[in-house]
Amino acid sequence: MKLHGGRRRTYGRLIAALAAGGVLLTGCGGAGGGGGPLAASEPVRVRIPSAGVDTSPVLRLGLAADGSVQVPSVADGDKIGWYTGGVTPGETGPAVLIGHFDTARGPAVLRDVSRVRTGDEITVTRADGAAAVFRVRELEQVDKRHFPTDKVYGNTPRPELRLITCGGEIKDGHRPDNIILYADLVG
Repeated sequence: MKLHGGRRRTYGRLIAALAAGGVLLTGCGGAGGGGGPLAASEPVRVRIPSAGVDTSPVLRLGLAADGSVQVPSVADGDKIGWYTGGVTPGETGPAVLIGHFDTARGPAVLRDVSRVRTGDEITVTRADGAAAVFRVRELEQVDKRHFPTDKVYGNTPRPELRLITCGGEIKDGHRPDNIILYADLVG
């Protein structure tokens, strides 16, 4: 799985490169907003009760040599990663979490993402001990060739969360779509 993208505040060059080259998340195998911004603190645990997810530790993901956003390895298919080029969950802006739906080894951490509905909560426990609670306001499934880079990574006036995985029926050994959950900090 490979993801291209980045945070607008500090990656103007990356956004320009993405606009020129397109955005992909590849290689996947077989409303509200009442919470105020929090100080920076890295995520250590992610809970999504509706999808049966409770995973720790949270992996640190950066950029690969080709400019794409790293994703968890196949061996770490049971974990979620946080894109370190963006804000930490709870800070103003879009924090980005990435996990596999499945890998060559079988079902992965986000295998039950289809159970998530708008209004469901995602809780991210942070290194400072605070729990940032987000409420899902939108779910989107898009063809990877039309990944909404600016919508996912562009600046926001409040703390938000993006959770990205793969979706769609397997074609040529890969899932052709991305499933993106957009959530707002509520507590």
